[in-house]
Order: sequence, then structure tokens, then C-alpha cells
Amino acid sequence: MTEHLDEQPQDVAIDVRRGAPTEDELAALMAVVAEAYTGEAAEAVADDEPARSAWAISSRNLREPLRRELGWRG
Repeated sequence: MTEHLDEQPQDVAIDVRRGAPTEDELAALMAVVAEAYTGEAAEAVADDEPARSAWAISSRNLREPLRRELGWRG
């Protein structure tokens, strides 16, 4: 797992639909959202190798690889 501490923060836009939140309320909102995002990003894990589908597993032995040295008539 790698941490990206050197990344630049991205611009964030907040669209307030109702009410008039104070700067402290908006700061609190940003702190909560940032913490939730950081926690979710830390827990997100992807496999290094993609899983093979059931078709790929079952069809592997259906035919042998083509013998290219025989040409088109082989």
C-alpha cells in the first residue's frame, strides 16, 4: 500500500442549496468528508492479478495452440 503524501490537493466545490452555513460549519463538513475519504482510500485494496473468468478456465484445454510453422494448409 502506498501513501500519496506528496500529491497536491484538488480544488473542491461545495454548492449550498439551503441555509447559510458559517465558515466553521463548512470547515467541519470538509474535515468529516476528508477523514471519510482518507479512511476509505486506505481500506481500498485491489488484486495485483485480475481473476480469470470461468470461461477462460474451462476453455483453456479445448484446443491446442496453433502451429504457425505449418502455414495455412496445416
